[in-house]
Formats: sequence, structure tokens, C-alpha cells
Amino acid sequence: MAGKPEKPHYHGHRARLRQRFLQGGPGALQDYELLELLLTFAIPYSDVKPLAKQVIAHFGSFPRVLDATPEALLEVPGIREYSAVLIRLVKACAEYYLKDGILAREKIGSLSALVDYCRTAMGGLADEQFRVIFLNSQNEIMAEEIVQEGTVNQTVVYPRKVLELALKHKATGLILVHNHPSGNLTPSTADLELTRSLVKASHALNLTVHDHLIISRHGYFSLAEKNLL
Repeated sequence: MAGKPEKPHYHGHRARLRQRFLQGGPGALQDYELLELLLTFAIPYSDVKPLAKQVIAHFGSFPRVLDATPEALLEVPGIREYSAVLIRLVKACAEYYLKDGILAREKIGSLSALVDYCRTAMGGLADEQFRVIFLNSQNEIMAEEIVQEGTVNQTVVYPRKVLELALKHKATGLILVHNHPSGNLTPSTADLELTRSLVKASHALNLTVHDHLIISRHGYFSLAEKNLL
């Protein structure tokens, strides 16, 4: 009688990956191993280590894989819809976790936590995006709106639109946030002019602009911290 077919070699490897993750957390795995472990849930019957390495090489880093659009992910040979959805779902869950914890309860005194959320949500975007975070009189965050999505090098934001949203949310304060896809955190002349325009317009309605944050994947620039408001 023929013996039972041997299990593929990667079955034991997957179990070891899971155990290393459970015992040591993400720090116990290399970046490609984290992606490999993730892909095992979308591709259960193949060795996905080569694919994980290929995907990271294609995008340049694990964070850039999470930032990739579904369309970009599907361009990588071996990545199909289930895998692309799972990768995007992980990023969406991270954003939701940070947003629920920060935007629902925290005051603006927790700048580092707010920056962490903004970097997760916006730091890896390919184009500029301008958001406004609305505060109540206790400086608690009430709401967040994406006001404008622009090209890679400029975003046009109309103060009237920002103020209309502030009135809609019955806010008393604002935090302005936009990203620089280039990674250069230095505010441009246009950034400074927009900030001055919004501060002036907000003052007329007894609104306070608390800060204007410029976000990239690797850091942030606070106009308030640099006394540029």
C-alpha cells in the first residue's frame, strides 16, 4: 500500500512563523516574514515566502506595500484579489484603530498620538490631501473632514469651504493637516499663505486655528511649534 502523501515543506514553516509571532510579536519577524504570514491567510496552499519577498522588493518596503492601491498590488505577479483585499484591509484596520482611539476621545494635547494617526492615514499617499480636524470648546476632537485632494505638488483649498464645515460641526477650533508626498516637510510659500488666510478668516468667526501639520511617511512639521501661525 502506498503511504500517505507527505505534507508540503512550507506547512511546518508556517506553524513556526505563527508561533514566533504569537510569542514575540511583530518584532520577532522580518518584514518579508510579516507579509508572508499575512499572505498565508489568502493563499493557503502555496509557499508564499518568495512572493512576499517579491512584493516587498517591488514596492521598496513593507509600509509601502500597505500603502499601495489594490490596482498597484494586482500588478505584481502572484497577487490576486483576495491577497490585495487582505493587505488593504490590514491598512484600513490600522487607520480605524488609531482614529477610534484618538479622534473619538483625545484632546489636542496628545500631539504625538494625533501625528501617529495622520501619518498612518496620509503619510504614504501619492498625492497631496488636505484635512481639517474640528475641535469643541474643551479642545476635544469632534470630527475630521477631507477638504481637498490634489496633485502630487499642490492642493487648492478654499477658506470658505473650511469655515462652512466648521459651522456645520459647531466647532470652535481647527487643526489643519496636509501631506507632502515628496517627504520634504518644509512648508512652501503656498502653505504659509493658505495658513495665514485660514487663520484670518477663522478669527472673524471666533474660531481658533490651533495648528497646521505637514505630514510625511517619516515625520511631521508643526507650524504652531515653529511659531508660524
